Amino acid sequence: MIQQQQINQPEVVAEVTAAFYRYEKALVSNDIAVLDELFWQDEHTVRLGAGENLYGIDAIRAFRDARPSKGLARELRNPHIVTFGDDMAVCSTEFTREGSERIGRQQQTWARFPSGWRIVAAHVSLMS
Repeated sequence: MIQQQQINQPEVVAEVTAAFYRYEKALVSNDIAVLDELFWQDEHTVRLGAGENLYGIDAIRAFRDARPSKGLARELRNPHIVTFGDDMAVCSTEFTREGSERIGRQQQTWARFPSGWRIVAAHVSLMS
C-alpha cells in the first residue's frame, strides 16, 4: 500500500521558508558564498534564467561570479511555498525590480540533504 504524503507540515514549511528568505537576502546583496552554499553541489543542478540555461553547479558558479552586483534589489509578490513530506519543497514567487513595473517569476525546487535544504532546480523568467 502506498503511504499518503504529508503536505505542508508546519515544521518543514518553517525550515524551507527560512532557507528561501536566506537565499533571497543573499541574492539581493550578491552574497555569492551563501548563494553557492544553497545550491546543490552537483552536475545535475539546473538554473534556467531569463537569458541563460545553466546545467551543473560549475556553470551556475561561473554565472554568479560574472553577474553585476548592482541593481539586484527587488520586491517579492505572492511567495508560495509547498512542502512534500520531509524532504522536498517548491517555492514560487513573482517579483519586481526596483524602478521597474516588469514582473518576473521565480520557481525553485528544494531538497533536504544531510547538509541542509538545497536548491536542485531553479527557473527565473520575465514577463513582457
